[in-house]
Amino acid sequence: MKRNKPQTKETLPPDREKIRVTYERKQRKKPGQRLRGRFRSLSIRGEMILLVSLLIAGAVMICWLLNFSVLGSYYQSQKLKTLKSAYSELSDAAENGEIFDEKYSDVFERLTSNGNLTIVVVSPDFSKMLTSARDSSMAEKDIKDFIFQKYNGKTDILYEGDYYTILRANDRRLGEKYLYLTGNLSSAEGEQVLIKTPLASIRESAAISNRFLIFAGIVAILAGVIAAWFMTNRITGPIRVLTDISQRMVDLDFETKYRKDAWKDREWRRQRMRVRPGRLLKKWKTEEMGGRVPEGNEIDQLGEHMNVLSSRLEQTISELKSANAELQTDIERKTEIDEMRKEFLSNVSHELKTPLALIQGYAEGLQACVNDDQESREFYCEVIIDEADKMNRMVKKLLTLNQLEFGNEQIHMERFDITELIRGVSNSTKILRDQQGISLVLSCETPEYVWGDEFKVEEVITNYMSNAINHCDGEKQIRIFYTRKENDILRISVFNTGPRIPEEDLERIWIKFYKVDKAHTRAYGGSGIGLSIVKAIMDSLHQACGVINHEDGVEFWLELSRK
Repeated sequence: MKRNKPQTKETLPPDREKIRVTYERKQRKKPGQRLRGRFRSLSIRGEMILLVSLLIAGAVMICWLLNFSVLGSYYQSQKLKTLKSAYSELSDAAENGEIFDEKYSDVFERLTSNGNLTIVVVSPDFSKMLTSARDSSMAEKDIKDFIFQKYNGKTDILYEGDYYTILRANDRRLGEKYLYLTGNLSSAEGEQVLIKTPLASIRESAAISNRFLIFAGIVAILAGVIAAWFMTNRITGPIRVLTDISQRMVDLDFETKYRKDAWKDREWRRQRMRVRPGRLLKKWKTEEMGGRVPEGNEIDQLGEHMNVLSSRLEQTISELKSANAELQTDIERKTEIDEMRKEFLSNVSHELKTPLALIQGYAEGLQACVNDDQESREFYCEVIIDEADKMNRMVKKLLTLNQLEFGNEQIHMERFDITELIRGVSNSTKILRDQQGISLVLSCETPEYVWGDEFKVEEVITNYMSNAINHCDGEKQIRIFYTRKENDILRISVFNTGPRIPEEDLERIWIKFYKVDKAHTRAYGGSGIGLSIVKAIMDSLHQACGVINHEDGVEFWLELSRK
């Protein structure tokens, strides 16, 4: 017994699967919806051919309906006019006394033949008779029947005037309907007249006209389809080329260029037949279409491609702008780093030039034995050692600053007592304060626990304290105090009496090697790096620091979190 192999369904990527489901849903629509969808997906050529065919078919249908419903009445009204016109001519001839003359026979024959009329005119005493009928006796009998009202057929009066009456009646012999005009001519003699025309010719004419209209309509539709095909081919050819180029542009293929009359090339038509927009492969668009199946004619598809291309260009331009902004930032950063490197090298060379010159000078003096006494040689050696120690400290500070600025220094966050740390720094600087006669006022006696890197915070406090000692003047007083800020922030301030910092230098003192008073800084051996290290440490801790001028001195502060 054979077993049916299980059917495996091809697995598609999520975006393709979404498009496939959308397409299958479109195929499962109701017949009316599918028909409307097919109309929407017609090309411009298809729309033009359909439009021309519908217009011609509609015109033929309208003509056929008019023939069917109005032509009989219209023909009958025209026949009534013909009867009335013939009566008028006969009356004019009777008034002129010409109606029974031989010379009137030609006019009479023309009148009867042009209108397909049978005319009988008799004198009141029936002595004279003028007729177009072949059988004069039958004609005479017909007119006598109407005159003496012996006509037994069914009649319908259509018009009744002063001298004549027009009616519709059946011919009993032939079994057909006729229009009859019977009455007296408007002459003094009062000749009797009978004019009749068959209605059968009207029906036959209408039927023939309708059949011809159908035939002509079919021919017109075929001719219109052929004409629309060639006409729209010239109109839509360039549009189809532009649609294909736009599709390539959507796929970021910009090699194809528009050429005049490119749509006439066989190669282009062959490529277009290989990948037609209406096929399923073409309908499974990329995710830019949102899983929508493209519908409409070439112009709609061109507009859809323009929308997708616009979105892609907008996205690409946005990415390019972002990349340009990043590149500009990188260039500015590189330029800034180059400037900083040049400035750094210039400042370092400037700072090292003086101690190197001193070391070189005193070393050459020792080598040349400028002074032979032991005390002078010891002084020279002390100067050399002191300058070398300054250089060593400056290099260490530069290495520390470099590690902080480039993020190579590790941060160890912990909770510690800042009051205890300040006591330790104040004790280590007591000798320097005593030498210069500086008093220290600690307004922080109670323990205060904060979060931070204790070692680096100690370096910040030490720099602030050294800076205060070196610039303390006037009352010779240093004050350290706390200020509690919002969000559990504790501000630690180090204030020293002395000269204020110029306002234009308040932002610059944090820059490497910047010195407000270079002579004073050189006197105590400052390098202009200390406050730069403070700023780098506080930035690495993501906390704030700053400086405030007061009337009697300067306050340097830093902030730490208490939780």
